[in-house]
Amino acid sequence: MPCNPPPIRSSKCSFQPSAILAISTCGARCPQPSVAWSARSSSSTASGRRCSALAKASTRPHPHIGLATLTYLIDGEIDHRDGEGYVQTIRPGEVNLMTAGRGIVHSERSGAEFRAREDRLFGFQTWLALPLELEETDPRFQHVAASELPRLTGEGAEVRLLAGTFGGARAPTRIFSDTLYAGVALIDGARFRIDGEHVERALYVVDGEIEVKGQTGCFSKDQLVVLRPGAEIVVMAHGPARLMMLGGEPLPEKRHIFWNFVSSRRERIDQAAEEWQSGRFVRKRDDDVRVLHGAVLTGRSATREWCRPYGRSKQHRC
Repeated sequence: MPCNPPPIRSSKCSFQPSAILAISTCGARCPQPSVAWSARSSSSTASGRRCSALAKASTRPHPHIGLATLTYLIDGEIDHRDGEGYVQTIRPGEVNLMTAGRGIVHSERSGAEFRAREDRLFGFQTWLALPLELEETDPRFQHVAASELPRLTGEGAEVRLLAGTFGGARAPTRIFSDTLYAGVALIDGARFRIDGEHVERALYVVDGEIEVKGQTGCFSKDQLVVLRPGAEIVVMAHGPARLMMLGGEPLPEKRHIFWNFVSSRRERIDQAAEEWQSGRFVRKRDDDVRVLHGAVLTGRSATREWCRPYGRSKQHRC
């Protein structure tokens, strides 16, 4: 679910990533070391943006390289379609993992029936850095049903493990490095313990208010709490609270990020951006028919459509 693309230019974010680059339900901003967060829902956003029902439900075909995207829904439904032929509707409690690797184009849209109901759409999309040796891996896709995700409960806390490991459990999501990513629900007064298993850890407050024991003050909706490495942390909920818990092991190499492109090499991002604007991005082996959300595109019509991801800016037309 990318942000509106800026014009191609040489300035890009450079940072030392952990397994998780950025998390977003609206758009990915340039991360700062080592976790960046941008969130949206039907009511409010961390970045202060508000999104219409149509904007929330429709993201036209757009490219990615050098990362994996993990989408987790809390409310609503989204149809994923990509240029490798994967088509999958994701619903609350489920996970879609798309590994871009050397390059993939996909779209995310809610169907007409869902949009007609005007239901709430809310969830998170996580950008996962790929290890250096897998930056150019073949694209792939995995859907994980809600029933397949480990669920840990106790002392007023419920943890749904979306990727990686926590509390002796391991999610079936096929990731490529040490990662922690989970949804956490706490009842009023619950105490939630987080051990030092993962080098980098953080909590994002989706709803409610929490206190980190030993710290002054409380943290509330849309705040990101970065935890001290190695320390065992105890969190207490003041009223019901919902959190996203994230982290992992830092990767040794720096990463550059520009729009939807991530790479350890700036020149690789320049190449991907130029190929996208020229209509040469990740051409299929048969190079004839592309189908996204019911539209069959062939020849030059496919190139025009795939090179025009947003709006009417001439900058993004072929």
